[in-house]
Amino acid sequence: MDTIPIKQESDPEVSCNTCRACCCRLEVMIITDTGVPEEHIARDKWGGETMLRLDDGWCSAVDRETLMCTIYENRPWICREFEMGSYECRNEWQPRG
Repeated sequence: MDTIPIKQESDPEVSCNTCRACCCRLEVMIITDTGVPEEHIARDKWGGETMLRLDDGWCSAVDRETLMCTIYENRPWICREFEMGSYECRNEWQPRG
């Protein structure tokens, strides 16, 4: 019987510095207060909060030139848990080029 490892080692070729920030196009729910600025929060009719995504589908907090988070110290909990090189990261990752 095959087992799935709980945590895989990070792929050394996967790096935020060489990525097209594909994770920053995913919907991110805000479930804890980390200090996300109001201008980056979208609210649905039931009061649920997500990171605001602009018309191009990217998170409003991503600098389009550097692909770096402009609110890194105040990013949502889900972004903090999205570990570079993890399975989820590698599933979304596309190198710049």
